[in-house]
Amino acid sequence: MTTNIVDKDGKSIAASDATVPSDRHFRGAWSLSGKTITEDLTASKVIFKDKIREVRTPLLAAEDVIYMKALEADDADAKTASVAKKKALRDAPAASAISSADTIAKLKAAWDTSVLGDSPYA
Repeated sequence: MTTNIVDKDGKSIAASDATVPSDRHFRGAWSLSGKTITEDLTASKVIFKDKIREVRTPLLAAEDVIYMKALEADDADAKTASVAKKKALRDAPAASAISSADTIAKLKAAWDTSVLGDSPYA
């Protein structure tokens, strides 16, 4: 039985015949050209942004709790800090480092650990 690899466009090749990227982080962005599979950078950016959205969801929920506690305590400094943190989380998928990345390595390096925590691409 032959194992096939199917790229993002539905083209397939026998896995034993293909040159495959060393990691699978952007598997959904693989593109087949001859016997070589490459990572489509545009599709990889979409996957990267989706991962940011996945990671930030619980972070936003936790920050909502922090904001509500600051609101109850009438702590203006804590409210301001919370609003800034939530804005940074909302803005994370639009970071210029993502749009300007011209390689997969630069895209992976665009993960903002100060906002999102540890990178899943490290």
